[in-house]
Amino acid sequence: MSDLTYADVSARLQQRWPEHKIEPTLARVQRLAELLGDPQKAYPVVHLTGTNGKTSTARMIDTLLREAGLRTGRFTSPHLESVRERITLDGEPISEERFTEAYAEIAPYLGVVDAEQEHPLSFFEVMTAMAFAVFADAPVDVAVIEVGLGGTWDSTNVADGTVSVITPVAVDHAHILGADPVTIARDKAGIIKPGGTTVMSQQSLDVFEVLLTKAAEVGSQVAREGIEFGITSRSLAVGGQVISIKGLGGEYEEIFVPLHGEYQAHNAATAVAAVEALLGAGPEHEDRVTTELLQAGFAQVTSPGRMEVVRTSPTIIVDAAHNPHGAEATAATVSEAFAFQPLIGVLGCMKDKDVYGLLEAYEPIMETVVCTRNSFVERSMPAEELGELAIEVFGEDRVLVRPHLIDAIDDAIRLAEENAIAMGTGGVLITGSVITAGEARTLLVRKPKQADQ
Repeated sequence: MSDLTYADVSARLQQRWPEHKIEPTLARVQRLAELLGDPQKAYPVVHLTGTNGKTSTARMIDTLLREAGLRTGRFTSPHLESVRERITLDGEPISEERFTEAYAEIAPYLGVVDAEQEHPLSFFEVMTAMAFAVFADAPVDVAVIEVGLGGTWDSTNVADGTVSVITPVAVDHAHILGADPVTIARDKAGIIKPGGTTVMSQQSLDVFEVLLTKAAEVGSQVAREGIEFGITSRSLAVGGQVISIKGLGGEYEEIFVPLHGEYQAHNAATAVAAVEALLGAGPEHEDRVTTELLQAGFAQVTSPGRMEVVRTSPTIIVDAAHNPHGAEATAATVSEAFAFQPLIGVLGCMKDKDVYGLLEAYEPIMETVVCTRNSFVERSMPAEELGELAIEVFGEDRVLVRPHLIDAIDDAIRLAEENAIAMGTGGVLITGSVITAGEARTLLVRKPKQADQ
């Protein structure tokens, strides 16, 4: 295995069962973890699930813990441009060399599990095991782990979270998780573990009931946004917003968060509560989480592909919203933080999503929508099909169809510039899926080293 290259590893991973297909069992990944010596038990875990906000909240928690002096590992998904983004140490993706080494170290055990089980290990199961092993080898002081899909049967759930975080629950992956938030919440509640603390972002009352019932069943402490913690004030600022937070252990005033959107303020409050739950809150721990620590930590927070301004003149925003709940939050954020006249949308969506709901969320803020296709992978919706749906929502005179993303972006920029009320007022929002956001970043953001092919 020592002669493996990074390209070899990438190809072998892609040959495995894709991550958007799941089977309700943890048997394969449990067996693999057992063969590896259960590396996920070598460090405390902050485990995150929810429908939207998981990755941004995970990045915030990671940054705050590093500001507190801890060495962190973070596992998130999906990635925008490079699969290495999924496994980070101290906030940075592991190198191609370390990624290749990590695969080579666990490769002998993959064949054993594949042979024992009815189905071979999936792409996501192997990635999860690689992350656990990398974090144990580092070693890290704490791992921040985001589920891939759901909770109960997600491969990350072989780890027991010291802190379990549940961001807002809405409908997504309905064909797998269920068609309503309550059904989905029952699956996501599977990450709530005995003896831990469960931090819950704002939820509907019926979702709260599901989560609280599970927490009571297993004996988990609970911290709920709006009750035990929350935002006490929020104001817009250049490049982001200033918030004050009521935490589990005190009040934290005047914290600048360099991200746009009310939802990011709520993500920040959830992140603070999770860090307090892990490090300790209350008078006896008052020196562990302070306003100064939060101010320094949040000043460094980034969230690539989430309301990210990647170009100016005209302003181009890349956003990974891929379900109606996320799109509504994005639309509200654009309206609050920007004054585009006009805003031109570029949409590339997955055909297994509620695409009609996405279009309805964006119709009030987009003058024109350019429908495109990302990567031409099996799950992506053809541009022509997306265009037909868009015409139903926007009307024919507000829809363009461009099968290639680069052409769609070029036309959107042209329309934004030509139809601007005044110089600099036009904007472009590229959204619809994580893949679309990632491919747009590859095209538009200059980097010292090219992203993975």
